[in-house]
Amino acid sequence: MIALDWYLALSAILFSIGVIGVLTRKNAIVIFMCAELMLNAVNLSLVSFSAHLGDVHGQILVFFSLCVAAAEAAVGLAIIIAIFRNNLSVDITRINLLRW
Repeated sequence: MIALDWYLALSAILFSIGVIGVLTRKNAIVIFMCAELMLNAVNLSLVSFSAHLGDVHGQILVFFSLCVAAAEAAVGLAIIIAIFRNNLSVDITRINLLRW
């Protein structure tokens, strides 16, 4: 069996890649994918702790988290498509929906 430390290290690496992607990219779809990567890194750590402790509560929490992520993906992609139809770009520096 693989030690808990390896799962947590992988989760930390994935979360760090997601944070760097959110902070440095300008494309809304790439930012959206990096946010999903961060969410999956947290899910990995929840599942690894759940397996290590022999408790199913972490896996149940991951199930609910994945359901919320699926709904978020549907709504987020709909918003990105609506912005693309108006601006013909998904560059976040060109989005000015809240300006007068």
